[in-house]
Amino acid sequence: MDRDVRVIGAPSDYGANRRGVDMGPSAIRYAGLADEIEGSGTTVTDVGDLAVPRAEERDPEREAPRRGKAKFLRETRQVATELSDAVADALAAGEFPLVLGGDHSIAIGSLAGTARDADVGVVWFDAHGDFNTPETSPSGNVHGMPVAAALGKGSFAGLEWANAPGLREENVVYVGLRDIDGEERRAINESDVTAFTMSDIDERGINAVTEDALAAASEGVDGVHVSFDVDWLDPNEAPGVGTPVRGGATYREAHRALEAVAERDAATGLLRSMEIVEVNPILDESNRTAEIAAELAASALGKRIL
Repeated sequence: MDRDVRVIGAPSDYGANRRGVDMGPSAIRYAGLADEIEGSGTTVTDVGDLAVPRAEERDPEREAPRRGKAKFLRETRQVATELSDAVADALAAGEFPLVLGGDHSIAIGSLAGTARDADVGVVWFDAHGDFNTPETSPSGNVHGMPVAAALGKGSFAGLEWANAPGLREENVVYVGLRDIDGEERRAINESDVTAFTMSDIDERGINAVTEDALAAASEGVDGVHVSFDVDWLDPNEAPGVGTPVRGGATYREAHRALEAVAERDAATGLLRSMEIVEVNPILDESNRTAEIAAELAASALGKRIL
């Protein structure tokens, strides 16, 4: 694929409950990200990381939501605002923004940036729904809220920094869900989002599910954002994550899913932006999870075996 990729690091761990995920961008780079991507025929420019102060230096309760609880909300807003601008700037320059997390709360900024001046869909590869709000979250950890934030649910309603103006519920598609909170399950079922669980993948296969997800996400939009949480993979494949859940995707299923993303993009040109999140080197084994993350990014951008 002939495209210019701009790598943007967002080393935030404000949204998670375990430290270490802020080192994810460095680990993915060290795993050979640039070489992997250039192997797909793209040009890579790495603009470095956003400046993100350590969570230990901040008060998680300093800024409370209007209702409910959300830890480090002030800091999350700062990261989301800066990342939104960085993603929008990359798109304005004709480059493809590839964001490296950090925890999944950074998706608030990625989505706000990519949907700032366009109608977009999103394919969400994740074990978790990330559809909680401050009112429903059992933990108050914002990495479980980015989809709800982007859609303006609950206390996120009307928050310009959190909402993605060009994103509609019917263009939000989950792939591979397997760990959902009770209130979150109800909210997803009552919404217009499309949700494929790991049971759907078991029954129909990864190729069919991914194709259907891409079709739903791309219906009537200008582009598609891919949000990839490495805890979507089974923890036996990717141990370096903070919220592992048994029964996830295999290594080959993950590659096949992202190869399908690249094939769809080659046919339609709709792949607009992407993020890879939740690599935690402290919990990893010999940087194995970061290496998989780098490989999967390359697959999404068109790298093939032959």
